[in-house]
Amino acid sequence: MSAWLIGLPLIAGTATLALLAARRWRRGVVVLTVTGALLLAGAVVLLLAAVTAGPASAAATATAGAAATGASTGALIGAGIAVAGSSIGAGIAVAYTGAAALATMSERPELFGRAMVIVGLAEGIAIYGLVVGIIMIGKA
Repeated sequence: MSAWLIGLPLIAGTATLALLAARRWRRGVVVLTVTGALLLAGAVVLLLAAVTAGPASAAATATAGAAATGASTGALIGAGIAVAGSSIGAGIAVAYTGAAALATMSERPELFGRAMVIVGLAEGIAIYGLVVGIIMIGKA
């Protein structure tokens, strides 16, 4: 919660400075560079605070120790990779099949049903990755 309280003013300040930089280009580059450096420093401080923070209670220590095993961490990372990879693959597939479907429908509108089935099959790739991710999280 404290990270949000620290981060929200930084985000608002960055947005304000970006608007000012857009109006005055010469100073804008310097302002954005300094702002980026300040945000990087703030992110490092928040990261260090999160890494060095101790557990909240004894019960949290017991559950955190049990959940931080190497096998469960690997399963969670694998689930994330499965979902991300399948989503990216599905996006690429839908881009190509959707463009081809629109081109086909512009010439022959009666092929709408067939074209949408092909686009739906491409979207299924993301669903398969999500199912694999859920199974891997369940095993962790």
